[in-house]
Amino acid sequence: MKTQVQEFFNLPMEEKQKFWQDTLESYSLEVKNLAGKVLDQMAKALQMKPEEMKDIFSGNIRQTMRMNYYPPCPQPDKVIGLTPHSDGTGLTILLQVNEVEGLQIKKDGNWVPVKVLPNAFVVNVGDIVEIITNGVYRSIEHRATVNSEKERLSIASFHSPRFDGEIYPAPSLVSGETPALFRNVSVKEFFKGLFSRELQGKCYLDTLRI
Repeated sequence: MKTQVQEFFNLPMEEKQKFWQDTLESYSLEVKNLAGKVLDQMAKALQMKPEEMKDIFSGNIRQTMRMNYYPPCPQPDKVIGLTPHSDGTGLTILLQVNEVEGLQIKKDGNWVPVKVLPNAFVVNVGDIVEIITNGVYRSIEHRATVNSEKERLSIASFHSPRFDGEIYPAPSLVSGETPALFRNVSVKEFFKGLFSRELQGKCYLDTLRI
């Protein structure tokens, strides 16, 4: 898969379309199934009621994918446009294709590089899952950096509820001792607000806090 992705960027458009049908369609389905299993296990770990996570995702996860190409840059510290942000999704599964480091996460106010592990995915919790778990699982603020000598390739798969659904803290995680930290919001309203703002840290999620 990794070799095919690297070759993909050099193909003419007609060949890219064939490539998508033959390879990426199968890949996207497998990753979507993986996302569903991860969400199920997260719910079990929090002792949520079995149907709560499934109800929010309507039993059918909506998936979007993005292939990222970061060319080498002799002055990587001067690259703009790669602003720190958390993903406005439920779960992001990232494949770092050519094992060039570039992803960094924010921990305790510091930026920490994510080591590239061969044949492994990076799983990022998104803002939607932070809402559903009432802040137990927190979305990850991250940023992308470029390398001064090598290109960086990655495939990001984003998984969210369907547009006709609603996002809210799971009832089993809300009580008098642990009140809801976020207001209920329709999926359409959530993404409308997300896309109307500049990506900057977790500022959009903060607008949904109670």
